Amino acid sequence: PDQKVTTPTTAFTPKDTIYAAVSTTGTAPNAVLNAKWTYQDGQTVNESSQTIAPNGPAVTSFHISKPDGWPAGNYKVEISLNGTSVATKDFSVK
Repeated sequence: PDQKVTTPTTAFTPKDTIYAAVSTTGTAPNAVLNAKWTYQDGQTVNESSQTIAPNGPAVTSFHISKPDGWPAGNYKVEISLNGTSVATKDFSVK
């Protein structure tokens, strides 16, 4: 309910829904968070954005799922704030 990840991991199974929770602090009348998910060679799997208007600490979540299963391999999610990369996280599907 608070959009936080309760059990962080970097290893998933092909049928998992994969979440990224982004913590922000500060205030802004309008900011855009973007999540770009890529597979091994940089192939884009998904890209989505959310407009936020934080007033203090906040958590925004992104997720991806693939009903027929993710291919095994290495992935990355890159988080951008207003077009500037602010974090990346590597993970794998086994």
